[in-house]
Amino acid sequence: MERMKLVLQYFQSNSESISNGICIVLALVSVKLYTSFDFNCPCLPQYNKLYSLGVMLVPPVILFFLGVLVNRHTGVMMDEWMRPIGNRSKNPAVVKYLFSAMLQRALLAPMVWILVTLLDGKIFICAFSVSVDPALFSGLPNNTGLDVIRIMAKVPCKEDLIFRNSSFRKAVSRYVRCYSQAFGWSILLFLIVLGAMGRLIKPCFDDHGTFLQTRYWSNYLDVEQKLFDETCVLHARDFARKCVVQFFEDMREDEIICLPHPPFIPRSGEQWEEEEERLHGISRQEQVDQLLSKWYNSKPVLDVTRIAHRPRPCVTWEDRQGKTLYSDV
Repeated sequence: MERMKLVLQYFQSNSESISNGICIVLALVSVKLYTSFDFNCPCLPQYNKLYSLGVMLVPPVILFFLGVLVNRHTGVMMDEWMRPIGNRSKNPAVVKYLFSAMLQRALLAPMVWILVTLLDGKIFICAFSVSVDPALFSGLPNNTGLDVIRIMAKVPCKEDLIFRNSSFRKAVSRYVRCYSQAFGWSILLFLIVLGAMGRLIKPCFDDHGTFLQTRYWSNYLDVEQKLFDETCVLHARDFARKCVVQFFEDMREDEIICLPHPPFIPRSGEQWEEEEERLHGISRQEQVDQLLSKWYNSKPVLDVTRIAHRPRPCVTWEDRQGKTLYSDV
């Protein structure tokens, strides 16, 4: 139970961890879909390969675009790539890093689907049983009145009457399945070696300091967008509350209406002042639209010097004689 909590805390820690968790879930879903999918080969020479390649390639394409859709890096990357320059210059390295991160995660589920199909071998048998030379095996049913191509196309259909009590179909199936599994393990080995070589060789050619800067600013863009969305939600809530209160105050006449106090309406004046601060003096729809348009067209400069050096209020406590006791900053 504790390990499960640690795993959940990891996936909830940041957007990158959430993206990793979503990609892992998609990979597991692809495995579950394949195991529950009832694959029935047409057993016709002109349709076997087309149907098999469709089952092998179409679901990975769907899973890839689904991975692109649910990946948060996609939205952050497109926003950074398409936004006007405004007051903040664009960093192509950050866009490239976000694209690479999005692509790696989106490719996980499709690769899992392809590897599972190759290691299972049923789709490969359906697609390439016609390409096998029947002279390599004994027991070919030659009393069926069918040509060799049609007989080989029926190899994936073990319930077919022409292969009853025949070891020919099993031998051909094992032969093609061996090739399928060999391709699957070869692709898996290649991906592992490629990832290991990339991890080992990349530091030799890339500046680690530049990589840290790129990763920092890519994380910054993600955090900035989330904070902006959260701030917009708070501002919209307070703006809507003010509009509703103002509407009922305008409709009110001289009579006094007694209503129960909702829990979400603040009770003290300090909370009302805090809401006024969150509105930042924006009291009209035109001001809100102008502010949002300014945020999109000219992002603020990445410089917080003015806030960092902003003077802080100092409260000095004195006794009755005017002697300073202590100060609070």
